Amino acid sequence: MTITGQDAHHIANVLRMKNGEEIQIVSLDQVSALMTITEVQPEAVKLVVKELLPGANEPVMKIHLVQGLPKSDKLELIIQKAVELGAVEVIPTAMHNSVVKLSGEKAAKKVERWQKIAEAAAKQSKREIIPSIAPCQDFSAMLTATDDIPLKILAYEVEDRQSLKEALQANKDKKEIALLVGPEGGIDKEEVALALAHGWQAVSLGKRILRTETAGLAAMAAILYEAGDFGDNNA
Repeated sequence: MTITGQDAHHIANVLRMKNGEEIQIVSLDQVSALMTITEVQPEAVKLVVKELLPGANEPVMKIHLVQGLPKSDKLELIIQKAVELGAVEVIPTAMHNSVVKLSGEKAAKKVERWQKIAEAAAKQSKREIIPSIAPCQDFSAMLTATDDIPLKILAYEVEDRQSLKEALQANKDKKEIALLVGPEGGIDKEEVALALAHGWQAVSLGKRILRTETAGLAAMAAILYEAGDFGDNNA
């Protein structure tokens, strides 16, 4: 196997790895392996497979984070930390209260940058997959795209709402979840109604109001804890 381009440059010139050293590689089809370096050139690194890896670093719960487009560069931080935590996908979504508007070439360039951030975060946290950053889409398109995900929850403060913990405990058999977090200003009532019609469940994240860049990450940590991903080496 030969690695070229930016990855080869990183291995050869940044990490300064040598022949005989081992490195974990994830292929484009998401196969993870421990590889031994056999030759290092400035723009090409040759490797051989030492061992295929079973994916032990991946959470048992597949989380798709649907994030309402926030202001400024907040989404960069959200993507980085969501990938570190274990998200399999981040879906940037234009919502009623989103101040940022992205479309066309500008949106495509943003997604390209976000994908690079996801890739770097996945490598840093030794993920077996490179999580995908979906193209920016409107709320209706997002609902259609996530219809087949078995458990879909949105963080929304309403009366008589169930807690996140209650929703998770009632769906212990579900191993894939979509988590919707609104932008600054939250989720619009009409958006909530549309989501509920598509099978989403509204849940509370607790007594305190969290910023958009905090809510999704806090909820992800709670989901992974409830699924046994934190503090259990046998999970």
